[in-house]
Amino acid sequence: MRIGLYGGSFNPAHAGHRHVSLMALTRLRLDRLWWIVTPGNPLKDTGELASTEARVAQAKDIADHPRIDVTAFEGEIGARYTVDTLAYLKRRFPGVHFVWIMGADNLAGFHRWRGWRRIARLMPIAVVDRPGWTLKAMRSRTAAVFSDGRIREARAPALAGLRPPAWVFLHGPRSHLSSTMLRQMGRTSPSGGR
Repeated sequence: MRIGLYGGSFNPAHAGHRHVSLMALTRLRLDRLWWIVTPGNPLKDTGELASTEARVAQAKDIADHPRIDVTAFEGEIGARYTVDTLAYLKRRFPGVHFVWIMGADNLAGFHRWRGWRRIARLMPIAVVDRPGWTLKAMRSRTAAVFSDGRIREARAPALAGLRPPAWVFLHGPRSHLSSTMLRQMGRTSPSGGR
């Protein structure tokens, strides 16, 4: 079983998340993809964070795909950081080939994540290009530290079976949507974004 893990606040979930997921399912030849709706991102302000239940319900509506599962299990296992979540999943499902999926914007600041080096050694990583982030991501500290683990994009289908640290940068159609932008639009529109 090859499963992609796509974590985030999903505050709100949007078509860009679905776009990344469909690209990952196809390009990485994954069997399933899990959206992990987090209780909150330690690196972000949680003042505008909708309830976990509301974010999960909306994410399920947006995902709308038989191979995409939406979950919020981090709260149940008491995980606050990605490194803890991924370590838990590796212990709990030793026979599954997981791939961590993130946007290029996250790669640019990945060195600020708790346990970022351990994350890269726990499972392969697929980085999906984002508008305005290509060069910043490829010049990032993480890209430099793990440059030997980067595989050619043509080898992306093999990523799930590779021993970490292994990562790929996926190019292709990019979505300009972001949860931050959608929240800001909701604050400034007369209807409150509805």
